[in-house]
Amino acid sequence: MSTDVTSLRQALADNYEEPEGPARNARAERIFAGIEQSGDTELLIDGLNHLMQVYNYSSEADKMFVPFSRLLRMWDERPGDFDGQQTHSLFWMFKWVSSGMIDQPHIPLASIEKWQGEMEHRYRVAGHSERAVRQGELRIARHVGDTERAERAYAAWQAADRDNKSDCRACELRAQGSYLAHRGDDAEALETWRPVYEGEFSCAHEPHAVLSSSLLPLLRLGRPDQARAHHLRGHRMVRSMESMRSAVAQHVEFLALTGNEARGLEILAERPAYFTDSGEPSSLMGYLAVTALLTDRLTALGHGEQSLAGPGGRDWTARELAVHARKEALALAARFDERNGSFEVSRTIRERMDQEPLLERLPLGLRPSRPVPVPRPAPVPAPAASLDSLLAEARSLSEAQRPDSLEAWAAVAAAAGHEGAELGARDRAELEEHRGLDRTVPPAESAAHFRAAADHYESAGDLGRAVAARARAAYALCQDEHSDERFDEALAELAGLRARMLGLHAEGSASAHQVSRVLLCRCRILNDRIHLSEDTAAAVGALEESVRELLAFAEPHRDDAGVGTTVGEALGYLGNIMAFGGDAQEAARLYTRAAEAYIAAERPWYAVEAETQLAGVSRHLGDPETAERASRAALEHARAYAEAGGLCRLHLQLVESLADNDKLAEAAEHALEAAHWADEAGESKGNGAYARHRLGGFLLQLGRVDESAAVLEAVLPDLTADDHGDGMIVQTLWWLGDCLAALNEPRSAAEHWLRAADIARGWPEQRDHAMLANLAGQALYRADLNSEAELAYQRAGELWRELGDVHAYVRTLRVRAWIAVREGQAGPAVARELMTSAAQACEAALEGADDREARDGLRAELADTHRQTAELIASAVEGGPGEDDTDGSARAAYTEAVASAEKAIAAFTAAGEQYAEQRARSELLAGWLEADLGAADAAEARARGVLARHDAEGVGADARSLLEYVGRG
Repeated sequence: MSTDVTSLRQALADNYEEPEGPARNARAERIFAGIEQSGDTELLIDGLNHLMQVYNYSSEADKMFVPFSRLLRMWDERPGDFDGQQTHSLFWMFKWVSSGMIDQPHIPLASIEKWQGEMEHRYRVAGHSERAVRQGELRIARHVGDTERAERAYAAWQAADRDNKSDCRACELRAQGSYLAHRGDDAEALETWRPVYEGEFSCAHEPHAVLSSSLLPLLRLGRPDQARAHHLRGHRMVRSMESMRSAVAQHVEFLALTGNEARGLEILAERPAYFTDSGEPSSLMGYLAVTALLTDRLTALGHGEQSLAGPGGRDWTARELAVHARKEALALAARFDERNGSFEVSRTIRERMDQEPLLERLPLGLRPSRPVPVPRPAPVPAPAASLDSLLAEARSLSEAQRPDSLEAWAAVAAAAGHEGAELGARDRAELEEHRGLDRTVPPAESAAHFRAAADHYESAGDLGRAVAARARAAYALCQDEHSDERFDEALAELAGLRARMLGLHAEGSASAHQVSRVLLCRCRILNDRIHLSEDTAAAVGALEESVRELLAFAEPHRDDAGVGTTVGEALGYLGNIMAFGGDAQEAARLYTRAAEAYIAAERPWYAVEAETQLAGVSRHLGDPETAERASRAALEHARAYAEAGGLCRLHLQLVESLADNDKLAEAAEHALEAAHWADEAGESKGNGAYARHRLGGFLLQLGRVDESAAVLEAVLPDLTADDHGDGMIVQTLWWLGDCLAALNEPRSAAEHWLRAADIARGWPEQRDHAMLANLAGQALYRADLNSEAELAYQRAGELWRELGDVHAYVRTLRVRAWIAVREGQAGPAVARELMTSAAQACEAALEGADDREARDGLRAELADTHRQTAELIASAVEGGPGEDDTDGSARAAYTEAVASAEKAIAAFTAAGEQYAEQRARSELLAGWLEADLGAADAAEARARGVLARHDAEGVGADARSLLEYVGRG
């Protein structure tokens, strides 16, 4: 390591910018070794301060006591060696030392109290407020469980004046809220934290810690949506900061208590060193405690044998890790209690490990919210009701056409088997029929059940139900084999069954409902046959004829609820036929009638399909309000009976309708629900990924960029071109880049935009490619990655030129010019060439512009190019045109810059009055340049001319500043 003082100072500054952790600490130690050899006392103090900084914000906090002791000894021996900032740092770090000692169980309590007293004495002698002292005393009192002392210290802390030794406002509010939550006042704690998590106060470690601390109080107060948002925001902030182990533990704890065990495991796996880093035993103890909490939950859910990453670089089962983490956490707690002479720490840790979940599930919008419990075989319980009562319940549900009637009949079958009962023919018929209706049964088996049902109905003398059951069997066989032969056989059989059923109805031996069921089976067969037919129009015609026959028979009997559902299905088929024929308006009308028929029959669960179709056709017709109403109705009517996958799709349908109506906040809520139900259905990487993609986009549009970034980062690995298409991947990368740019992570933003650009490179239309390359250039420019920014802008510029977008092309040339004058880049000459190329591109486009609006826009673009050229010329020269300008180069550059500014003024004037403010700013630019050239009269004239035309605060204020600068104010 060099012992050159300048190099060592630069090394300290560079190391301060490195990520927290052992690597940074090791570099600090190497730098300090060089500092000690340099013999520079001032640098030695700064080196010790740097060691304190990096140790305090790392997993090696126990190392900071040695450099602090050395600093304090140097201060006591030669306080004059410390400048003002170094003195401030020494007293500031007293807080770290006294607080850090509490976290080290090997340091006796008497020593901690001694250092606290030492801090109090030195602060008093130096004239500092006791505010920071009382805050430190509160921490000691809380740690040992001395409630009365804690209350006194808290009151004294709040009463003392703030000074420059007090923690920043963000950190103070975090500590105040932490104490309030500790004593059970969650609402007041959250109110105290609000200015921090809403962004009024912040620092290097806030709102990070406040967001994690707020999670459980928010849940306890019934604010789960805000807790979810704080988790998504907060974890992104702390995941790369080694010193934030306690905050990460709070996120894991939150996940363990909200049914998000899988997410908790992901976080544990991100930093295996957290299990063993022992430099701060207090945060290690907390981390082990929440690990025990999480793995105990996994074990309770049936995942005790699941393999997990854990300490020691080996795999553990959840059960093993739970036992290990609990044991280690309690061992550390025992060390603290032995030091403190109490059982307060062990009590707190046990309470933390033994918490019960606060919510069964809280969807996060990330990945599966919880592992699926391991299925365990269980003995079939004896039925709680008699066979007769179960039969009555099953028949009641069947009469109401309830979807849960199948489960009721399954209970009848179980009860009959348990009791060894002999069912009558009618009972057996109904039981077989409902076995056939079970969609999980293969079609051939369903047909067999329906035929058995028909035989039993005939034995029971119920000929109408027997014919209806045989019609169902014919339709089931068509589901088993989609072939013309099978469809022909089924239709031939249906023709005979139809004739027989109509005869029975005429005799009074069959109900209208039974007739409509046979006619409906024929419609279903014809509908399915369309997909096989070479003459689609003829097949659709046959279906329409059959549907209208059904409606002609059923409409007069629709007051019969069973017939009403048949009418609803028939109207749905007619809607499909109209949609197929291109009459979307009539299709929408028929879907509406179909849904109304189901609802009038008091069977709203059957209306879901018609409402879904109505939503789709309404969106096609540009009627988002109807689409939204239909989507809401479909979800509401399906909620009680739909399976997870169906609920996912219905939520997604509503998402699209809400988005069409700009109801983005509600759309985000339903996208979140869709993601949850996709996970439950095992569709996480299909519909679940799409739902998360949409959720991330909505959150971005709502300005919730922290949450959006977390969601989009999580979904990106699940997106593949084969399953989701390049378009969704590009959009996700684009949105994520937008988030990262807003979060001041320009380098990461550029990486995502460039990935998206590389995909879009192969698209026929190149505008997206150009825009993404342009965005990447902007981000790289912000990140001071000049060479990379130049390449991105060059790529974007070539694309804009090919697309004929002169404005965008010219802007890339201008930015490249500014990049060229940055340190280490091509230089002013290349920058001037790029500005000249930009002006030439504008002039060439002006010659071909064929309308006034286009010409005015191009004149304004040319004017802005001249203005920026003036600024670039003036800024590129060293110094100004004053006494130090011995060779006159600065005067020549400023004079040339004035000429460019004059060109800008002329071009803005030609562009029209809508560019008056830009023209005024160019006038002022020329005025400032003239002022520096000593032409005060000319500068004054420009300023007064601007003031005469502009009273606006911005331009007018700038003009007044120029007048003051030349002494004419």
